[in-house]
Amino acid sequence: MTNLESASGWTSITNRLPTRVACCFDRRAMRKTKSRRRQKTRAASRRAEKPVPYQKAALRSRAFARAILDAKPYVTDPKRLRTLFEEAAEKAASIPTTSFRETWPYLQAMLRLVRAYSRGEYRAISQNSVLTIIAALNYLIDPFDLIPDEIPFLGFLDDATVMEFAVRKTKDDLDDFMTWETVAS
Repeated sequence: MTNLESASGWTSITNRLPTRVACCFDRRAMRKTKSRRRQKTRAASRRAEKPVPYQKAALRSRAFARAILDAKPYVTDPKRLRTLFEEAAEKAASIPTTSFRETWPYLQAMLRLVRAYSRGEYRAISQNSVLTIIAALNYLIDPFDLIPDEIPFLGFLDDATVMEFAVRKTKDDLDDFMTWETVAS
């Protein structure tokens, strides 16, 4: 053994790069794999912890599921859509606006949009948005929803929750409709 070599396993300096003979591996590559594994497990845990968008009881209820299923035939039948508009407008006129504070103007816009859609005056809206609006109005007029409307102070809480969901989901389309209304008038 020369003075440049030792018992620890270092090779001579003839290569100008001291390397260890006993363990030869790329540490940077190992770090990348470890960090990728960590990223994958973190992403998986984030997906598991992410809340389901339908956490509120009113949105998970059978009544709302029924309202969504019932909404599909309304899109193709203008008479049924007109009847839905009339029933929902009558119900909206009789309910207290306190439960619908932030969504009240959008509820009114939904009613006007359904009327214009049933007449064929306004069609610049996606099918998904129309179904969401129709389902929300169906839920509003349904007397057998999650919390019956006759219960004081609580009766319209589930209706307001469904309206808030529908407004959040279709807000851009409702804003476009209200812009169209002002321009068309």
